[in-house]
Amino acid sequence: MRPPRPIQIVPLRTEAVAPVAAARLTYRGGPLLASPQVFLFFWGDAWRAEPQAMLMQQLNDFFVFVLASPLMDQLAEYDVQDFSIGRGSRTGAIAVTTAPPEIVTDTDIQQFVRDQIASNPAVSQPTPSSLYFVFLPPGVTSELDTASSCVNFCGYHSNVNGVYYAVMPYPDCGGCAGGLTVLDAMTTTTSHELCEALTDPIAGQGWYDDSNGEIGDICAWQTRQLGGYAIQLEWSNRQRACL
Repeated sequence: MRPPRPIQIVPLRTEAVAPVAAARLTYRGGPLLASPQVFLFFWGDAWRAEPQAMLMQQLNDFFVFVLASPLMDQLAEYDVQDFSIGRGSRTGAIAVTTAPPEIVTDTDIQQFVRDQIASNPAVSQPTPSSLYFVFLPPGVTSELDTASSCVNFCGYHSNVNGVYYAVMPYPDCGGCAGGLTVLDAMTTTTSHELCEALTDPIAGQGWYDDSNGEIGDICAWQTRQLGGYAIQLEWSNRQRACL
């Protein structure tokens, strides 16, 4: 049976709205991503030119930091018998200079990730804890079913045949920048998707709340600083709060 929200997204930034019901994540028996191994794709030649080239390096540095940071320790409250969420690592990153379509569908993303894994020796091969982030360049729209980036969402995560991935459109609209710098907007949305992908990699089969969604949805666009980076708060069942 399909979960009520099969693919989780970072929504556009709007005025903060309280959860529709008291938040409580419950475990649904599916896999989690323990000790995540994250590989980054920067799709499009624009990532080789400034200011995107500097941003690409900053995002690389962010993942090196955040995957070995207290944010990962915070997620340990969601450990279950077969999966202990812990610190991980960035296994690599590449800029792929082939041009993406102006509108990139989820099918395009799946094919891109599969092709890169199969043909590019620089790409880490998938393991049960692998997660692939795909960063899109400015001016490219991500399309998911009938929804579009900068209209309905700012990022999402999903999976295909046991390969887990997240899609991060460039935040070149007010609803996804939210008054933040481009770097802060991207570290906020990527931390949202990272924590959700670890705790609910197959949406609705890990830690999930039928009324409020995933760990990041409950706290969307509430931010704090960690190691000099802007990250999103994440829901804690233990504390009954966004931390």
